[in-house]
Amino acid sequence: MASTYLTRTMGSATSRYTFTLSMWVKRSKSGEEVFWNSYVSNAYRFQLFFNPSDNLVVYNVDNDVEIVKVETNRKFRDFNGWYHIYVAVKSSETTASDRIKIYVNGVQETSFSSATYQSTSNDMAIGTSSYALNIGRYGGNTAFFGGSMSHSYYVDGSIIDVTQFGSTDSTTGEWKINTSPTIASYGNQGHLILKDGNTITDSSPNSNNFSLGGGTLTKTEDNPSNVFAILNSLPKSGVSFSYGNLQADNQSSDWTSALATFGSSTGKWYAEFKVTDDASGTTRNMFGVCDARDVQTMSEDELGQNTSGRVGDTVGYSGNGSGNCLKNGSDQGSGFNTTYTIGDIISVALDCDNGAVYIAKNGTYLNSGSPTSGASKTGAVTITTGETYLIGGTVYNSTYQANFGNGYFGTTAVASAGTNASGIGIFEYDVPTGYTALSTKGLNL
Repeated sequence: MASTYLTRTMGSATSRYTFTLSMWVKRSKSGEEVFWNSYVSNAYRFQLFFNPSDNLVVYNVDNDVEIVKVETNRKFRDFNGWYHIYVAVKSSETTASDRIKIYVNGVQETSFSSATYQSTSNDMAIGTSSYALNIGRYGGNTAFFGGSMSHSYYVDGSIIDVTQFGSTDSTTGEWKINTSPTIASYGNQGHLILKDGNTITDSSPNSNNFSLGGGTLTKTEDNPSNVFAILNSLPKSGVSFSYGNLQADNQSSDWTSALATFGSSTGKWYAEFKVTDDASGTTRNMFGVCDARDVQTMSEDELGQNTSGRVGDTVGYSGNGSGNCLKNGSDQGSGFNTTYTIGDIISVALDCDNGAVYIAKNGTYLNSGSPTSGASKTGAVTITTGETYLIGGTVYNSTYQANFGNGYFGTTAVASAGTNASGIGIFEYDVPTGYTALSTKGLNL
């Protein structure tokens, strides 16, 4: 969501002490993030957030009195997968711990570092006309949620069982989304938004529609049913991330790299990158791949270099000078001597099965490359088979945006989607036959 948030002014709730919340969230960074917030002032608020230590917290303040603070011991630091967050509030329960129930991916959270529960029938700071409901931002400041959200439910006045919103896959054991839960009534203030793409029109019978409070709400192919790669913010580096970790920025004269959260040792994969800012004026970005064993090493250097401590292959194509492509510090020939500049799109096609990397500029493969050439590896940079590789790019006084199949560079949709036989992901240029997006469905082809 970056600097984006949704808002609506609430009316009189069916119940201020009985309600169900269910939503899917994908985090992009560590640290404090409020993603659901009913707010009139700092003295009166109900919110769900990740604290600075990445614990999940359900919190309610009434007249500056902390009525509820339920904080998990568990930390939430998976920035690639989606979390299903479910919270059931029922103040009338006799047992205090039954008044706030938290489930994550279908499993109830029972280990808490803090557990303060409301009194019996205590109203929450929600559901009156003086409250604004904010999704993706804390109402009192500009602390935005930096990730993605999907299928956000608020059921006013009743408890809907968690099993209505998801189920456990009998084969994989993973918690899967149920997009059509049975909900008899949403109550007065209940809603369902973000059900189909980026719609903020209420999909419940209530017509409790939201407004875009700020920023740009971007549809993403990345969703709870098909998780797409993003740029990994966990390795130590000087890169700043935004747009759900699909933009990498480094405004210092220092080589740093950002790599995809998905890697593979088999299959054929495709991704696109666009340089959007270049303070140095020499397009020193390096787009390519590196061995997964070298992620920590390469996060502090440029792809393609023969960096101390590296154990596997690394390939990087740069637009610096006359343009060149390096593998482990070795120039790969004049066929890659093509410059690029701001606005150009660099494609990386990774053939793990045959040990080959192909580079394209604005849809044309360099070095007469042919990604469908198989074992002949025409125009490719060869890499060792059997190892796991990650696609990514280097930033040096610059900014780039990645498209792993979401169909956007930042908040700008691709100009004209290319062909993609796999049907997974949306790209600017044609995806070579046999290649697909780095996503869970792509990995399972």
